[in-house]
Amino acid sequence: MTRYYSSTEVVALIDDLTEPRLTAYLRASIVQPVATPDGPGFRETDVARLQLLCDLDENYALPEESLKMVMGLIDQLNAMRGDMRALLRAVASEPDEVRCRIHSSIRVLRG
Repeated sequence: MTRYYSSTEVVALIDDLTEPRLTAYLRASIVQPVATPDGPGFRETDVARLQLLCDLDENYALPEESLKMVMGLIDQLNAMRGDMRALLRAVASEPDEVRCRIHSSIRVLRG
């Protein structure tokens, strides 16, 4: 079962997170909680994302738009990693001759 954290719990969990900072991240749509019967709920991934945002904010004092861009790039990278894992599983399930042809093609394309 998925655990959801309230805004109060999230602020208590993350040292550098304050209510105004959380509100700013929500307003900028950098983090988007899910609707739960008890109000907005933050998943474990949201908590990790908020921790990273606070770290970036504290260490680099990035403006909201820059934080949004950095998090967008991280999201794209994570999506590409998932795609790559799926592609590797698909290739691994192919017969040896197909895997060899793919490997050869990759070597040629990479130069």
